[in-house]
Amino acid sequence: MLDSNSIPSSEVFTVTEILDQKSDVLVAGLTEEGSLSSTLDMIDQLTGGWVKRLVDEGEIRGKTGELTLLASPADTGPRMLLIVGLGSGELDRDSAFESGAMLVRRLGDRQREKVVVALGESFPPTSHDALVAGALAGCEQQAIYQSEPALRVPEQILFHGVSEESLQRGCVIGESINQTRRLVNEPPAVVFPESFAEKATSLFERSSVIVEVWDEQRLIAEGCRAILAVGAGSSKTPRLLILRYNGGGSEKPLALVGKGVTFDSGGLSLKPSAGMLDMKCDMAGAATVVGAMHGIAKLGLKRNVIGFCGLAENMVSGDSYKLGDVIETRSGKTIEIHNTDAEGRVVLADTLDVAIQHEPRAMVDLATLTGACMVALGTEIAGLMTNDQGVCDEIQAAARTEGEPVWQLPMFDLFDEKVKSKVADIKNVGEGRWGGAITAAKFLENFVGDVPWVHIDIAGPAFADGAKPSRDAGATGVMVRSLIRWVENSDVL
Repeated sequence: MLDSNSIPSSEVFTVTEILDQKSDVLVAGLTEEGSLSSTLDMIDQLTGGWVKRLVDEGEIRGKTGELTLLASPADTGPRMLLIVGLGSGELDRDSAFESGAMLVRRLGDRQREKVVVALGESFPPTSHDALVAGALAGCEQQAIYQSEPALRVPEQILFHGVSEESLQRGCVIGESINQTRRLVNEPPAVVFPESFAEKATSLFERSSVIVEVWDEQRLIAEGCRAILAVGAGSSKTPRLLILRYNGGGSEKPLALVGKGVTFDSGGLSLKPSAGMLDMKCDMAGAATVVGAMHGIAKLGLKRNVIGFCGLAENMVSGDSYKLGDVIETRSGKTIEIHNTDAEGRVVLADTLDVAIQHEPRAMVDLATLTGACMVALGTEIAGLMTNDQGVCDEIQAAARTEGEPVWQLPMFDLFDEKVKSKVADIKNVGEGRWGGAITAAKFLENFVGDVPWVHIDIAGPAFADGAKPSRDAGATGVMVRSLIRWVENSDVL
C-alpha cells in the first residue's frame, strides 16, 4: 500500500557558543527600529560596522516576517547570515512560533547541515519553547509523495539562549503538531478508519497512553448506529478510537472528542468534484485529538485526559444511508436524515455519548463541521460554541496565549427549534442556510448531557489552500497547541 516516509525532522540541540560554531547559517533577529540583537551587535563589531551600514542603507529593515539571507564577510564561523525581521510589536509566543517556522522554510531550498538559531535572545524565555516548536513544525510539508522533496530540512538546528527544558517542550509540541498534519495530509487510500486506528495504536505503542479500538462488531454491540449509518456505504468499516492518559490521579478526566470522517463524498447528497477534492481533511478533528494526546502524554501533564475519535468514511453504494432515514443513536435519541452530507454531526452523536459515559469534568469536541462557520468567520478563525461559559473562557484564553484565533458564536435557545424534526427527535440540518454553524452545534448539544462542553468548528483553519511563509498548504495542525495549553491550565472542577 502507498505510504509516505516518516515525518522529516532535524536533530536539535542547545548551544552556548555562536561565532565559534562552523555552521551553514546563523539566524539572528532585528527589530523594525533597527535595534541589533546581541549576536548581530557582535557580528557588527567583528566586521567593522557591516550590519549597521546595511541597516542605515535600508538593505535590512527588520519588518515583521522579512527574512534576509546574506553571505558572511567573516572568514570563520557561519557561511551565511539569516536576519529575521521582528517588527515593532510585542514579541509573544505566536511570533516566536512563526519565526521558528519561517526560518526553516526559508532555508529549505537546499540541504544544510547545521543551522544555529540565536533568536532566543530576542524573545522572552516564556516563548522559547514556541520558537523550537515552530522550527520543528516548519519541517513538515504537503508534498509528501514527490520524488524530490520540495523542502529540505537542516540536519541539525542548534538553539542559542534556550534552556534544555524549553528545547524539550518545544520538540514535543512541534512533533505533536506534525503528527496531526501528517494524518490529515495523507491520501484517503492510506488513512481510512481502520488504518487511522492502526497508526494511532503504533504512535502510542511505547507511551503512557492506553489505546482501545472498537471495530464494527463492537460498534454494533454498543448500539453506535449513527457511526455505522454514516459508514454503511463504504467498503472501509467504521471504528471508534479511545485514548486514555492517566496523569492526574483520581480526578475526573477531561475529554477531547474528534470528528474522523476520513473521506467525505457527501454520500447520496453527493458533493461536486471541486468540493470533494480536499475531503481527506474531514478527519482533522480526530487527527487534532491524536496530536494533542501525543503532546499531553509526552509532556507528562498532571491531568487525566481521554480522547475519542469517531471514524467513518462517507461513501456511495447501495448500502448508503438515505435522506428520510431515521437513526436511533446510542443515546436513544432519534435523528431524521435530511442531508447525508451533514454526516460529521451524526458520527459525533454516538462519539459524544460514549465520551459522557466516562463522566468527564469538561469536554471539547473538534470538527471540520460546517462551511457556514467559514462564511461567518473566514478561513483562519475557529468558531466556539458552548453550554458553559467558564470552560469556553478557558479555551479562549489558551488559544489567545498560543496565538490561534478563535471566536465565540451564540447558542441562543431560539436555535433549538431549527433542528427539531416532525418525524424524529431531531433532524441533521437546520432550516435553510442561516446560522448553519450554530444549528450544527445545537444538534450536538443534544448528546452532551450536563457535561460542560465546548464545540470547536475548525472547518476554516484546519486545511489551507495556499502556503504561507511559516507553513505549507494543506493541513495546519490548528488547535493542537491550544488544547495542550488548556489541559495544562484548566481549573474546571
